[in-house]
Amino acid sequence: MARKKIREYDSKRLLKEHLKRLAGIDLQILSAQITESTDFKKLVDQEPWLSSMKLVVKPDMLFGKRGKSGLVALKLDLAEVAEFVKKRLGVEVEMGGCKAPITTFIVEPFIPHEEEYYLSIVSDRLGCTISFSECGGIEIEENWEKVKTIFLPADKSLSLDTVAPLIATLPLEVRGKIGNFINGVFTVFQDLDFTFLEMNPFTLVNGEPYPLDMRGELDDTAAFKNFKKWGQIEFPLPFGRVLNPAESFIHELDEKTSASLKFTILNPKGRIWTMVAGGGASVIYADTVGDLGFAGELGNYAEYSGAPNEEEVLQYARVVLDCVTADPDGRKRALLIGGGIANFTDVAATFNGIIRALREKESKLQAARVHIYVRRGGPNYQTGLAKMRALGAELGVPIEVYGPEATMTGICKQAIDCVMAAA
Repeated sequence: MARKKIREYDSKRLLKEHLKRLAGIDLQILSAQITESTDFKKLVDQEPWLSSMKLVVKPDMLFGKRGKSGLVALKLDLAEVAEFVKKRLGVEVEMGGCKAPITTFIVEPFIPHEEEYYLSIVSDRLGCTISFSECGGIEIEENWEKVKTIFLPADKSLSLDTVAPLIATLPLEVRGKIGNFINGVFTVFQDLDFTFLEMNPFTLVNGEPYPLDMRGELDDTAAFKNFKKWGQIEFPLPFGRVLNPAESFIHELDEKTSASLKFTILNPKGRIWTMVAGGGASVIYADTVGDLGFAGELGNYAEYSGAPNEEEVLQYARVVLDCVTADPDGRKRALLIGGGIANFTDVAATFNGIIRALREKESKLQAARVHIYVRRGGPNYQTGLAKMRALGAELGVPIEVYGPEATMTGICKQAIDCVMAAA
């Protein structure tokens, strides 16, 4: 499961579209999205309610506490919304220690209300935790002791009886309506592969539930079966995170393949770099370097898995090697290649792409004094390792090659000893 945050606009869009389909509940929520490219005239043509209602506008940037931070404006007309957005689009703000410009806003009708309820659903391996409170809103954290919670095991279904403990203290006239709403929201949560959903708050408008603020996360590994249901979904980067050109290239490559290609630069001047097959193995390598006290020297986090083809591995490896060898300073560097023991990936085939990239970057590897450590097991691994050994002799670049008899943690220790040894 890969939990990916989505914008509030998309969370509400998905809930509105599918709550009616799955539970027969017709949410009356309205919302529009504004970015730098928004043409207000066209937007009003598409969403005519914008010109006839008092509005709320706020950033839609995957961070909370917008109201407490003075970033929410209430009861504006459209011209005032345009002015509010104009003054803030592209302006850098700091939230939770992260700084970034605001690029996206959500605009909605201003809804006068008295009741503020809280609802959240969180999934994990064993089931879902559902939380509800009659005291929602910006003070929810101060009133957390009033939040009621139930856990629903993965093999159980939700019913009004299951929900009953959450809503037992509600007035009788709204208890059934809110219970049905929670049931419907949970059905959408499961059907669309949400991993997290929070409404803080939702209220009642003419006796019907109405989400005011909402957050959502989807399991992006379920995109293959949900792409029609999700529609034009966007998975924005976390607030404050900006991809550099190398990361952007790998991200775009990852989007175009059924395999998984991940690359994050941690320290561009680091001396220990990884190009590891498998999500679990990539975490072990990174954690081991940190556990041994050298997290500050770790240049990147990298992972390729899902049997990428040779051309994809070649393009991936080129980018990684360019980062490994950038700005030589005379000191040794280490590159860890390989991973655990593959289940179905042809080790020799994926090594072919890496070997081609290593040949292309021969002079850069020598100039940066890169020492390479290879450790791999799995289908056809002996052939792959033999090719790597031959490559080391061919390039004149130090390459130490190991099979599954060596431990992943041991290879990390060798790499650290190499870069820390006197030249």
